[in-house]
Amino acid sequence: MNYRMILRLICYILRVEAVCLLPSLLISFFSGETGAVIGTAATIVISALLSLTSFLLPPRDKQISAREGFLSVALCWVVVSLIGALPFYISGAVPSYIDCLFETVSGFTTTGASILTDIEAMPMGLLYWRSFTHWLGGMGVLVFLLAVIPMGKGKNSLLHVMRAESPGPQVDKLVPKLQDSAKILYAIYIGLTLLQIVLLLLGGMPLFDSVTTAFGTAGTGGFGIKADSLMGYSHYLQGVCTVFMALFGVNFSIFYLLLLRQFMKVLKNQELLLYLGIMLGGILIIAFDILPQYVNIGEALHQAAFQVSSIMTTTGFATADFNQWPALSKTLLVLLMFVGACAGSTGGGIKVARVLLLMKAGRRNVKRMLRPRSVSQVHMDGQTVGEEVVQNTHSYLALYMAIMVLSVFLIALDEFSLETNATAVIACLNNIGPGLDMVGPMGSFSAFSWHSKLVLTFDMLAGRLELFPMIMLFVPLAWKRT
Repeated sequence: MNYRMILRLICYILRVEAVCLLPSLLISFFSGETGAVIGTAATIVISALLSLTSFLLPPRDKQISAREGFLSVALCWVVVSLIGALPFYISGAVPSYIDCLFETVSGFTTTGASILTDIEAMPMGLLYWRSFTHWLGGMGVLVFLLAVIPMGKGKNSLLHVMRAESPGPQVDKLVPKLQDSAKILYAIYIGLTLLQIVLLLLGGMPLFDSVTTAFGTAGTGGFGIKADSLMGYSHYLQGVCTVFMALFGVNFSIFYLLLLRQFMKVLKNQELLLYLGIMLGGILIIAFDILPQYVNIGEALHQAAFQVSSIMTTTGFATADFNQWPALSKTLLVLLMFVGACAGSTGGGIKVARVLLLMKAGRRNVKRMLRPRSVSQVHMDGQTVGEEVVQNTHSYLALYMAIMVLSVFLIALDEFSLETNATAVIACLNNIGPGLDMVGPMGSFSAFSWHSKLVLTFDMLAGRLELFPMIMLFVPLAWKRT
């Protein structure tokens, strides 16, 4: 086990976190927010000092194995969250450290579940940091490092790290060099974020609101700076967010193909077609279901489109209290929480690619039952999917269900309604944010006990890292030297 290389990665992350906290410090300073200045400055110093540890224990070997890749990614996300929670705690803005950790993990994992009951009372600097954690966690903090810093030697070292952090059943490189792929991903990510900020500014949204909203949209996180999320903004601004939430739920390789003008590959991409089909179908069904609650079909379509885009991409912004919608619409939204966005996007959930793969594998298995001697393989986009990928997908689903059931059981100790408990776990495990009942779009997670918040915090990290890296932290065999 290359412990020193793992430590080096953690220290890299801490340095990145210290730098990323600087804008928050400046905003708090110029806003006259003394407590936030002290809290943020202290966190920067702590993060910077801890990051010096790697100089005392430099790695002798810079190779990263698959096991070390999974463990280092999980540990990096845990450490970055533990430190990232300090500005809220030291400043006194959030008195409980467990609450600070929950809020920070919710930010980095782009979940958007919140314990805050008075968001607008928070210092501007901390609101900025809270939203920026969405943007940084959306594409992945280690993917960012891959784009700017050479982290290991060997052709597979970087791939092991990226595979552990990137969402989806498998990781594909856009170009031969993985570091160049990371640069391309972040260039697209930054470009789309800036475009959304410009469009929001053109609609009259203030600069601070535009930047934080774009961070929440790009990371498909959903932290708002207003108590009513995006309800108070114009239909134009809500429409811009609807479109960009849907865009950030698309596999980023699609945008790269569009830049290369390979339009036929885009049009034939089965995951993209299923993603758009599910989204469009959900919008139409919900629009007609909620029509009696709105003045006309246009308004119903607007609200349905926003909420379907928000929930399916696991963003979590809201323009309506869907707790008040009919049972059919609420049920459909919960089902969309499971589906999630595309693999290779910033969205959470099971992922459309896995849903498609499970459908194809199920059909293949039925054929085998009818014709036992036939040779049948699973294909996606004209390519054969390896049996290892199919088996991993089934393993993922089994582990996903086990974690979900156990989590619902554990937080039931708080004795809230089943609707609250079940959708709270679903919302956290799928990195969505709002659920139903007490944790609906106008509610919060503040009423849960400290142990339930820790369970949900684990769920958010497990959901963001595709389960296995977080589970490995608790497997003794993963830590044994080989």
